[in-house]
Amino acid sequence: MRNQGVIVFLTVIITALCLYYLSFTFVSSNIQQKAVEYATDEVGNVDFGKKQSYLDSIYREPVYRFLGADFTYKEIKETELGLGLDLQGGMHVTLEVSPVEIVKGLSGNSKDPMFNAALEEATEAAKTTNEKFVDTFYRSWQSKAGDKKLNTVFATAANRGRISLESSDADILGIIDAEVENAIERSFNILRTRVDRFGTSQPNIQRIQGSGRIQIELPGVDNQERVRNLLQGVAKLQFWEVAEINDYAGELEAANALLVAEAKAQKAGTSVEEVLASEEEGETQEEEEISSLEQQLADGDSTSDFSSEISPIFALTKANYGLIYEIRDTVTINRIFAREDVKSVLPRDVKFLWAVKPRKADGMELLELYGIKLTRNSDMALLEGDVITDARQVLDQSSRPAVSMQMNADGARKWRKLTAENIGKSIAVVLDDYVYTAPTIQGEIPNGSSEITGNFSLEEAKDLANILKSGSLPAPTKIVEEAFVGPTLGKEASNQGVVSMIAGLVLVVLFMVAYYAKGGFVAIAALVFNIFFILGILAQLGAALTLPGIAGIVLTIGMSIDANVLIFERIKEELRNGAGLLVAINEGYSKAFSAILDSNVTTFLTGAILYALGQGPVKGFAIVLMIGIASSFFSSVFITRVIVYWMSKKGGDKSSISFATPFAKNVLSNLNIDFLSKRKVAYLFSTGFIIIGLAVALISGLKFGVDFTGGRSYIVEFNQPIATSDLKVGLDNEFDGSVEVKTFGGNNILKVTTSYLINEDDDASNTEVEQKVKEGIATVTGLTYTKDATNLQDNQFSITGSSKVGATVADDIKASSGEAMFFALIAIFLYILLRFRKWQFSLGSIIALIHDVFFVVAAFAIASALGATFEIDQVFIAAMLTVVGYSINDTVIVFDRIRENIENRGTSKLVKMFNDAINQTMARTLITSFTTLIVVLVLLIFGGEVLRGFSFALFIGVLVGTYSSIYIATPIVVDLMKREIENEVEPVKKPA
Repeated sequence: MRNQGVIVFLTVIITALCLYYLSFTFVSSNIQQKAVEYATDEVGNVDFGKKQSYLDSIYREPVYRFLGADFTYKEIKETELGLGLDLQGGMHVTLEVSPVEIVKGLSGNSKDPMFNAALEEATEAAKTTNEKFVDTFYRSWQSKAGDKKLNTVFATAANRGRISLESSDADILGIIDAEVENAIERSFNILRTRVDRFGTSQPNIQRIQGSGRIQIELPGVDNQERVRNLLQGVAKLQFWEVAEINDYAGELEAANALLVAEAKAQKAGTSVEEVLASEEEGETQEEEEISSLEQQLADGDSTSDFSSEISPIFALTKANYGLIYEIRDTVTINRIFAREDVKSVLPRDVKFLWAVKPRKADGMELLELYGIKLTRNSDMALLEGDVITDARQVLDQSSRPAVSMQMNADGARKWRKLTAENIGKSIAVVLDDYVYTAPTIQGEIPNGSSEITGNFSLEEAKDLANILKSGSLPAPTKIVEEAFVGPTLGKEASNQGVVSMIAGLVLVVLFMVAYYAKGGFVAIAALVFNIFFILGILAQLGAALTLPGIAGIVLTIGMSIDANVLIFERIKEELRNGAGLLVAINEGYSKAFSAILDSNVTTFLTGAILYALGQGPVKGFAIVLMIGIASSFFSSVFITRVIVYWMSKKGGDKSSISFATPFAKNVLSNLNIDFLSKRKVAYLFSTGFIIIGLAVALISGLKFGVDFTGGRSYIVEFNQPIATSDLKVGLDNEFDGSVEVKTFGGNNILKVTTSYLINEDDDASNTEVEQKVKEGIATVTGLTYTKDATNLQDNQFSITGSSKVGATVADDIKASSGEAMFFALIAIFLYILLRFRKWQFSLGSIIALIHDVFFVVAAFAIASALGATFEIDQVFIAAMLTVVGYSINDTVIVFDRIRENIENRGTSKLVKMFNDAINQTMARTLITSFTTLIVVLVLLIFGGEVLRGFSFALFIGVLVGTYSSIYIATPIVVDLMKREIENEVEPVKKPA
């Protein structure tokens, strides 16, 4: 076998990399277990606060050594294979930046009645449309103001230099658009800083491109109210005087003495007061000695081995001047400065704030702690950010990145006084209690126009300009989508996913060994490599494993067998035709390659489109699907060939390797069924089923999930079964009938969904709806609500999960789902055309795929009419695209054999070659469908309620995909090639 060494080398390298990255996951798991043990009391209760404190204490400490390199717990968490919210609990939030306030701010809060009427109308319209707000506003403005120009509203003193009475509407709309985009970027930067406060929760924040939305995931958090307040709080930009360290050196020394005395007291077993008293008696010639502060700040080699005279305040500093620490030491410093006894000796007119970003020096990440001067008898800053009219990134006189800042008249007056009094001193720019920069004042600034210089990169200067503008144009964020998964629900989902994966794997292993003998063991080896590679690559990418991701792995278990089935069936075919074992193996791999390549590429295309256009769980599923396809192709085609070559090398044609057990040797081998003659019956059956299903859908309606309709849903857990009908009646009174109640995986777990107040996104509405749910349940059942779902009593109920999707977000999801389906079909059409060079094959495959989609939708409608309700949501769309990928995979296998038969045409006619191709691939088609159905059935049974609709769609999709590749796709191609078939010349038989 050629290139065997390359394949072995690649396999070893990939395996080593996967082991390396997965090792972080194992280390993290062990640390988590230690944290749980530390926080567990004698009776088995876990104190989650104590657990978090343990993890915080080691967050920046080295906890793992690999080949001489030390890794902190923070680095491990960033590299491990994380779990998504649905597997460990937590909170998912989508925030939208409100453009209304930006437009108001740019107008200088204009009182123009037509402007305000247009703004109000556009605000209402924005609740039910995904059109850009600026376009909606402008249309409303034109309807209200007629020919009146926007410059009459926006040409204000604050906009001088940008907007004048000569500015056109198009120019002004462009400026508004740019301000909205800047506001989104500004909000993103502010929120990114805020979510970092969750530390070991491993938050994830990203912008949703093409929209004004920001998506945040906070795994492990359990305080929804705290998250809402933190993310929706108004950003407050302030300017403060920076206190020089000499101004509070004496107080720091007093704090140092207190900590040193405490350490001595603990060692000697005495009190802190006794130690301090004895030290006061022993102090002599103090004026001749250098202060401990100066001593320690001058000593650049301070260590954490605190002597009898040094506390961590001084010993941990990493610079000759100022309070500068390594990031990992900030937890220690924060604890010290939060102590009441330390606070009592520190100056009351100074507060301590950290810099927002660390700077790197000598291989360390250093963070500065600033002393901020407080105004006497007031917590008000010297200057607030609302005086800033503009800020932008510029280049200074040396062509280095800088920031230009302009203020209004009131701000310019205060800024002039402030700068005049602080020449040579620093002024801190503070946002959310973090110091973004602290430039030194070089001279009095009389006109409110300033330039901030420093060692900025271009990106840092842009970020700072955006931050400064947070005070000039308010851009509040509001939560438009929210999901909360409690830890109990997440753990249950995790268990269900693992059970599904193991059960599916075991069943496939048993079948493959029973059917393919030793060849089955080779296929299983490839499958194990495949799953291992998927997990390892996910860890390398820093991705999180979600429940849909596990579904993707379960599906890969079934689908990755397909390549080996193709190869083994080809080998068996060659052996039946009289080839020797080695020749049969070579021919089997060679002839199966093009079909495997084409089927994998078409499925990969659907995964790529799903990733590009999907959101949330759909995107996670797509990542696993694409990785699974790539790794299964490598393991099934190349790794198995190396194994088979090694097993057959010694014995040659007499080798003991086999690819069939006695009972499976000739199963489905010599079929001669005229499938094409039954195509009209198949057309009638499919048309009838789809029409009936769509008619049922029109009459009864399909059940769309919150993803597609908008609304709020709550997962409610009880300790005993609850009748859904009784609860619905009771909750109808609370919500005016706009409520649905159904079981969610068990009759003691219910899902309550309501569209009540769906267009209201404020906190008061969220609280009102949740309170109504609690009160309604309590009234109907007589039970009391508890937040602790881990220890539920018989007289209690708990909300273990919740989600909220705004109407505009729901519209976005529907639009993106439609786009994903459309572009998947286009991509498949073009690829089939490229590979098979006949438009009939492309059109036939697309018609078959559309047939499959409608068939599954019809099946959902009929199932709902029979009482088995499945929701159509984002995960359902992922299932539909997977069905498309699976079905085209099946179809391409048949088309590939047709292409081969045409190339080796001989005297056969086209219709016979088409029929032969279906018969020749029947063994592969049925075996692959059977193995895939095994794992899908396991997923349907054990996958839990979250994946119930997904599993049912796949189950129907695999069945109909197999059926359509035989009775729809190929027959359609025959009908489309009718003229070519009719004009087919009868082959002339050569005389004997």
